[in-house]
Amino acid sequence: MNDRYDAGHGADGAAPYEFVGYDEYGQPVYRQAPVRQDTHQQPYDPYDPYSGYGQQGQQGQQSHAYDPYAPGGGQSAPAYGAPDAAGQDTGPQPPVPSYGSSYDPYDPYGAAAHQGAAGGQPYDPYGQPAAGGTQARVTEQSAYIPQQAGPPDEPEPATGSEGDYRTEQFAFVEEPDGDSEDVIDWLKFTENRTERREEARRRARARLIALAAVLALLAVGGVGWLWYAGKLPGLSSSDSGTGTTAAGAQKRDVIVVHLHDTRQGGTTTALLVDNATTRQGTTVLLPNSLTLTGGDGTTTTLAKSVEDAGADGTQDALDAVLGTSIQGTWRLDTPYLQNLVDLVGNIDIDTDADVPDPDSRKKDQGPLVHKGRNQTLSGKMAVAYATYRAPEESPNAQLERFGQVMQGVLRKLSSDPQAATVTIQTLAQILDPPLTDKELGTFLAGLADLAKGGDYKTALLPVQDDGTLGAEAGDSVVKDILGGTAKSPDQDSAVRVLVQNAGGTRDDADKARIALLNGGFTFLEGGTASSRTASQVRYADAADKENATEVAKTLGLPAGAVTQGKVSSNADVAVVLGEDYDPSS
Repeated sequence: MNDRYDAGHGADGAAPYEFVGYDEYGQPVYRQAPVRQDTHQQPYDPYDPYSGYGQQGQQGQQSHAYDPYAPGGGQSAPAYGAPDAAGQDTGPQPPVPSYGSSYDPYDPYGAAAHQGAAGGQPYDPYGQPAAGGTQARVTEQSAYIPQQAGPPDEPEPATGSEGDYRTEQFAFVEEPDGDSEDVIDWLKFTENRTERREEARRRARARLIALAAVLALLAVGGVGWLWYAGKLPGLSSSDSGTGTTAAGAQKRDVIVVHLHDTRQGGTTTALLVDNATTRQGTTVLLPNSLTLTGGDGTTTTLAKSVEDAGADGTQDALDAVLGTSIQGTWRLDTPYLQNLVDLVGNIDIDTDADVPDPDSRKKDQGPLVHKGRNQTLSGKMAVAYATYRAPEESPNAQLERFGQVMQGVLRKLSSDPQAATVTIQTLAQILDPPLTDKELGTFLAGLADLAKGGDYKTALLPVQDDGTLGAEAGDSVVKDILGGTAKSPDQDSAVRVLVQNAGGTRDDADKARIALLNGGFTFLEGGTASSRTASQVRYADAADKENATEVAKTLGLPAGAVTQGKVSSNADVAVVLGEDYDPSS
């Protein structure tokens, strides 16, 4: 086995090897020691602390040497010729360098340098002669001992001359240092910060553009809604002098419902109005005494029109007198009303009278419906309450009770159009065309949604004793709820003329009606007015001035009788027959 501190051990007769250094893999490199001229000089062994120092020991330059590897750590080696612990002579000892000296007995380079300084030539481990030296070159052989590691904690070799450098002492230019990394990081930071600023500016511009677009859409939508609702200034036709204002163009759906009492006879009529523009639902109660004009020009009442003219004729007559547009007629017999209340699960209303049971034959039996707040009514009870009228009550009392029942039904009906349609279909009722189950169910679902939200009310159409609409009382319902003045008649439709008798006889009014019907006008019964001498023909809109002039000619009135003034909302021209009216003229 090769001794790491004696490279030539065991080689009989061969020149000893000396340690050169380590290769790039960390393995020690050896070569043959050069042949010295001095045969008495011991060969140099880099791992032998006593190699090359025999003569110095003989000359007595150093009597003791420090052995770092000796047991006991740092004890002095025995002097030359002194016996060791076994009593044997240890031989010459190497000199111990003084403090600060560069000599290291375990440094092969330092040992050689010291030897040269002692009188020999400077030693070059690679075989190069020192300056001025004449050392002969010998053939050298390198040997690798892969299993052998270098001495532990070997000090750095001396760099006294040029070329004595190790690879690890060099720094290469291509290796990045800390400064270059800092510069790259700074450039990246400044570039990212600039990009973030530009991105922030782009986002800010995009937000401003989006905000401007939203504001523009809101402005356009607001103006469109005001125009649709007729609330834009300058677009509604009004006359401050007469106080007549045309209602805005609002979207309204109107259905007339006729309740037929199959037990006692008679009918009750109401209009169900869904104003989609204002999100308001209304039940308009129509008295049976309302005067209507038939298709042939004859005057009749609402109750008689329902019985005689039927659904279609009554619907057209109501459109003419109210100036509205009715989409359909719903005939609701009392048995169907009873079934409808039972289907929605009873209703809760405030009753204003005790209603007896119509099927009871006992006089002392209690009432079927009790007077009070928040009374729950079944189908039978609801029908009895809707058709009840006490002997001393006016017809409007029963009409208002029917309105309460209808509003109670709408509050319990489903707001889903499909579910409401199923409820109507469950009634198995045959509707008057063109109204269908789906159309009626969808319409009632919309009203049910308004009724549940509190946006529903009931209004009574004011009618005078003679059945005509009052000029002022009718406007609050006809104009505001039904939007009668918002109706745009067809170009070829007849002009509606409201006639009031203010001094003549009843016969004069009938003759005026016949004359207007023959002239192609629609006659509206206006009842009687306060007595006056001169007849008058009024128009509200300047566009109706020509029509008013034609009406005056038809009735034989002078052109001076035509004037601009207040006209009922359900008419285009109003005529007041005075004492000067002569039907024969």
